[in-house]
Amino acid sequence: MKKSYTVDSTCNDMRIDRWLRLKVGKIPQGLIEKYLRSGKIKINKKKVKSSTKVKTDDVINSFIVDFKETIVQKKIKFEPSKDIIKSNEDQIIDNNENFIVLNKSSGISVQGGTKSKKNLVDIFAKSEIFQGTKPYSVPFEELDKDTSGVFIMAKTRESAQLLTSLFRLRKVHKTYLAICHGELVKDSGEWNDDLIRYDGEKKIIEKAKTIFKVLDKNSEASLVELKPITGRKHQLRKQLYALGQPIFGDIKYKLSSSSKGINKNLMLHSYQIKFIIDDVKHTYTALLPDYFRKLLKTKRLRFPGLK
Repeated sequence: MKKSYTVDSTCNDMRIDRWLRLKVGKIPQGLIEKYLRSGKIKINKKKVKSSTKVKTDDVINSFIVDFKETIVQKKIKFEPSKDIIKSNEDQIIDNNENFIVLNKSSGISVQGGTKSKKNLVDIFAKSEIFQGTKPYSVPFEELDKDTSGVFIMAKTRESAQLLTSLFRLRKVHKTYLAICHGELVKDSGEWNDDLIRYDGEKKIIEKAKTIFKVLDKNSEASLVELKPITGRKHQLRKQLYALGQPIFGDIKYKLSSSSKGINKNLMLHSYQIKFIIDDVKHTYTALLPDYFRKLLKTKRLRFPGLK
């Protein structure tokens, strides 16, 4: 669907991003940048930058963009039922005075937002475990909504800051398990990649490093152990996709040929985490979800210790 808007004289020499927010609504800057880059928003049928200034009688062309859906919405507050609170409490692996460790389920976000409703922060805020305090998510520990496994939530701001500093200093060692399409050529080694992301119009290249070990494989699939050294967004998913062997169930990073019979769940599991606080070693392991075990069996992949 194509829509056109004409700039009036009161907006002459105004930046296009400011004009959009003034005339259309509170559209996030990142979304404006994205639409301008892709050409979904143009001035006089030409691609422009967000810093471009509009002139009287300029025609703003928008393609497929429904501006009503881009208006910033307030964060959705999730009010969990007692059953939801109990089911997530049942996933707790350890509960101490500083933090809890749980086996996070796939399909649940860490924090709420304009798109995510059900989330761990709002759930545990209502739990008796956090009575007298509140749950603090650790920025470097947040798992994707569809990634399952070991997850830590701090009980105090000080604990959250301590855990965050450990992540930044790379003193937290995490191990993931993934089932990917096809047979990985190398059985072990490390991946060093340049991953690209955008901050507005700015293109940012980040170094990403992961140590990997294939636990089992055949012509259909591979079970691989992944130890990320860096913590880039979607790092493991992007790296396997770059090899042409995306993770089963990944609807964002997938090959067209891998969409047949795609799994509902992302086959990426945060299996184990290790760190040291005050000379005390902490090691936590999260059991594999049933759907992960089922695919292992279907693809005839063996995992040590799995019955």
